[in-house]
Amino acid sequence: MTKPTSAYVHIPFCTQICYYCDFSKVFIKNQPVDAYLQALIREFDSYKIEQLRTLYIGGGTPTAITAEQLDYLLSHLTRNLDLTLLEEFTIEANPGDLTSEKIAVLKNSAVNRVSLGVQTFNDRHLRQIGRGHNQAQIYESIDSLKQAGFDNISIDLIYALPGQSMEDVRENVAKALALDIPHLSLYSLILEHHTVFMNKMRRGKLHLPTEDAEAEMFDYIIRTLEENGFEHYEISNFTKPGMESRHNLMYWNNEEYYGVGAGASGYVDGIRYRNRGPIQHYLQGVAAGNPRLEEEVLTQKEMMEEEFFLGLRKKSGVSKSRFESKFGFSFKERYGQIVADLEAQGLLKEDNDRIRMTKKGLFLGDTVAEHFILD
Repeated sequence: MTKPTSAYVHIPFCTQICYYCDFSKVFIKNQPVDAYLQALIREFDSYKIEQLRTLYIGGGTPTAITAEQLDYLLSHLTRNLDLTLLEEFTIEANPGDLTSEKIAVLKNSAVNRVSLGVQTFNDRHLRQIGRGHNQAQIYESIDSLKQAGFDNISIDLIYALPGQSMEDVRENVAKALALDIPHLSLYSLILEHHTVFMNKMRRGKLHLPTEDAEAEMFDYIIRTLEENGFEHYEISNFTKPGMESRHNLMYWNNEEYYGVGAGASGYVDGIRYRNRGPIQHYLQGVAAGNPRLEEEVLTQKEMMEEEFFLGLRKKSGVSKSRFESKFGFSFKERYGQIVADLEAQGLLKEDNDRIRMTKKGLFLGDTVAEHFILD
């Protein structure tokens, strides 16, 4: 087996818990952060990783930890790596947590890409979704990162928020474009179980835009960003030429990767695994030599299904020849009729070697991919 060339590292700590988030995370106060970071490095080192193409630190909020802890994390993750091969090293950051000391630590590390959790520029909406920062801090963080020499900056925005109008979306997009950064991720709000928003929804206290309004927002976002030089290269992601997230493309290309940290998922040697989520359970697992909670050996059928679920998210779609060489099946015999049916509905288009979703198909996303799950 060839070793993965990507790794995801999870920092589960947050200074504030957002109302829509169901990721593996905990409020940072009184947490054993130092012990966690030491355990995380121990797990990372257990894989004997020497070469990576992409490394991604996500959360939670990686910048919720102190500058000293951040320095420990970054220096220990890269101490055995051949940095000449590391193309992209991303860290997620929160505008409210990104102090000058932490930016200095990032600057002195191998990090070369920062993904900022903006979500919206509207202060009222930021409060409504439980974010801890304001609009002024967004601009402050972007300016400070640019002054420190970071040019590969991405921001996340969420649309179809409670009470959000089309005018609000237009304003967010305009402000995002004015930042002059090379990558934007725009997600529609998804209600997840065990979140504040889901509980409010069940009590009839959450007023969301209609599906038609959400479709109009999606269409506006795509059209406006494309008019401003961004390529819509994945359902929720937009890039200036050559500035795609290489780490995220690795997921959508269905490649293997290490997942390190509490609640992290990984994919190594045909096995998808998930680590224990609660911090103490994770620490005990690492101490015992196995932090994993569950492992699943994928069947060929499951691997083929994932090829569609992930590949169709990309604007470039799924390559039929790559599929056939990877799995040894005739694409046409197995999926020809499904593709023809989805084309007739205006959800897919086929040209030469590739099948890809139309704009209508992209809005329906997973519903289209589900057609490729065969009994």
